[in-house]
Amino acid sequence: MLSATSTSTQKTFSRVAIVGKYQAEGIEEHLSELANLISNLGCEIFIEAATAKHIHLNGYPTKKVEEFIGAIDLAIVLGGDGTMLGIGRQLAGSNVPLVGINMGRLGYMTDIPIKDVQTVLPKIIKGEYEADARSLLDAVVIRQDKEVDQALALNDVVVNRSGISGMVELSVRVNGSFMYNQRSDGLIVSTPTGSTAYALSAGGPILHPRVAGILLAPIAPHSLSNRPIVLPQDAVICIEVVDGREVIVNFDMQSLTNLQIGDCIWVRQSEKHITLLHPRSHSDYKTLREKLHWNEYPSTF
Repeated sequence: MLSATSTSTQKTFSRVAIVGKYQAEGIEEHLSELANLISNLGCEIFIEAATAKHIHLNGYPTKKVEEFIGAIDLAIVLGGDGTMLGIGRQLAGSNVPLVGINMGRLGYMTDIPIKDVQTVLPKIIKGEYEADARSLLDAVVIRQDKEVDQALALNDVVVNRSGISGMVELSVRVNGSFMYNQRSDGLIVSTPTGSTAYALSAGGPILHPRVAGILLAPIAPHSLSNRPIVLPQDAVICIEVVDGREVIVNFDMQSLTNLQIGDCIWVRQSEKHITLLHPRSHSDYKTLREKLHWNEYPSTF
């Protein structure tokens, strides 16, 4: 999840919303400390409504995510990349930037460790940060010429079989041109952000966001000649279900639609994007080294 960043010292933040992964151990204490820190910086604080429902944090007003737009300047996500994916989709196109704080395990998007919050977050709120724009995918499921579902994806759109069924056969067209029929366990359509998620485990490349491309990565293809391919950002992809039982399409692995033979999933780059804010010291390459263990060497050869 490399980032296309720009440095800014112009925008500061005064209305801040906090979103927490309320299932996480110790979240209540961390949220309380975070709220106190932001309050002491002179900011108006809101707690996201679902977070507030599960966490006993008194003294702060609440807002639903859909109420953030126009009412807050910055959303702070305390949790993991999964939490950030869900909030990111809801705020896509809103011009509300996000900051991700992890509580132990380093994330690609939630990249600020909780232990560094006291020193890092005040600088970001005061305008010292790098802004990182991320693209999303628009997906529409068409069945017998009717739209049956549509969704945004920040990581990926995945068409695949259920765990107990056999291979699926998919027909893929790009901008109206036939690309291939493939038999496989499925197909991943990924943003550059998602290139370090499921697509990476399927053998896809890591994309830098300046490539501005869309990645197609087959999952365990029957033919080894079906390889990952990077398409231009204006590609319009049509995936038709030709054969297979219990085929589904996932959006960021957080929502899904059951598919039938003949269904078509249309995927293109969305006009919406999200903006992540990182500290000035942020390095995408350091994150990759730590997540992928590029800096580790075996003790014996």
